Amino acid sequence: MFKRLLIFTSLGCILYACTSPKATEVSEEETPKEIIDQVAIARLDSTLQSFVEAGKIAGISALIYEKGEEKYFKALGYSDREDSIPMARNTLAIIYSMTKPVTGAALMTLYDEGKFQLDDPLSKYLPAFANPQVYTGVDAEGNVLTEPANRPITIRDITRHTAGFVNRGDIPGLGKMWNELDIYNPEGSLAEMGKKLSSIPLWYQPGTQWEYGISVDIQALLVETIAGKPYKEYLRENVLAPLGMDETRYYVPETDIERLTALYHLGEDGVLNRVPDEQGRGFHISDASLTPGGWGLTSTLDDYTKLAQMYLNKGTLNGATILQPETVTLMSTSHLPDSITERSWLPSKGQVGFGIDFAVRVAPPANAEENNGVVGEFFWDGAASTLFWVDPVNELTAVMFVQLFPYDQIGLHKGFRNAIYGPFEPVKENTEM
Repeated sequence: MFKRLLIFTSLGCILYACTSPKATEVSEEETPKEIIDQVAIARLDSTLQSFVEAGKIAGISALIYEKGEEKYFKALGYSDREDSIPMARNTLAIIYSMTKPVTGAALMTLYDEGKFQLDDPLSKYLPAFANPQVYTGVDAEGNVLTEPANRPITIRDITRHTAGFVNRGDIPGLGKMWNELDIYNPEGSLAEMGKKLSSIPLWYQPGTQWEYGISVDIQALLVETIAGKPYKEYLRENVLAPLGMDETRYYVPETDIERLTALYHLGEDGVLNRVPDEQGRGFHISDASLTPGGWGLTSTLDDYTKLAQMYLNKGTLNGATILQPETVTLMSTSHLPDSITERSWLPSKGQVGFGIDFAVRVAPPANAEENNGVVGEFFWDGAASTLFWVDPVNELTAVMFVQLFPYDQIGLHKGFRNAIYGPFEPVKENTEM
């Protein structure tokens, strides 16, 4: 059961995609109005409380900064319902795929040092990925059929999920190979993970589709290889420690386990049940050797807000420079060309493209059913329904922690965003000639 959860969490919300955003267009001359005013605060309090009172979640917390100032914090319900431990500011949440933007920061520090270019072949640094074969189906006996890749996998491919890597076990023939690899063995290493992955065909030709999956775990391997030191060590030295993210980590020591949130599953019958700790928290209390780039970190609201604020500030925070401004701009710009039309569930997140480890809003929401948001924002989420975003237009960052499976089936993200930005308003057409 533990392995199955590991595989699921590496894919973030692959099976349960969220909807997305509302736009506020601001001219260069216009000063954005305050977003988190007393009306928004009242909406936020009411919205978060309603989710807890409905019994759909055990607990929820949120932290919002606007223009460099804390404007909202709230923690409601329980991080551990069974032991009556309240959700708190210092609760350690399991952030799953919100690990990815942390890894993206680590990778792009090496880009800033000139250690690689985005269009370099991945095999230049990880030779096992040279000359990949691509899956074309199975023959009558169920044997996997392949053809040579049309071009190499590039580093850009692993930053935008277009490498072609298989991500699940239900693909005829190829899925069986994936299942047998045990890629996410917690006692394995990033190098072993990469070797296993490179031994099977790609699912599709590189650069032709967007398909969420293991790419960011390969980013961690790339960091480890280029830097010449363990990924966890490089991440701590070059991202976490400079930002003061001292409570963002894979392993939670015994002294802090009481602060580590439990996980909950909302059944089709509407009953909220605790995920067994061995399955939900086992990876984080076992000091596993695997340090994936796409999932696996725990964090607090304040720690993750430091990462979000660093991105909002174009790479710096409190005197620490993590990335160059132009690198943050590169990361928060969509890298998906119109030619990539197969995008799995990404369109369910709204009018978005994908940059380097973020979804990027490229157009206003089409209707009231989409999540609120602003053109130019970049964001990501986690399998247990966590969410963060950076809104450069309003100089706002928001982090929301909850520990709910399946991924946001109850409109948490929409409700939270609506509470911040207000009711949906169609974009007004400019009628001036």
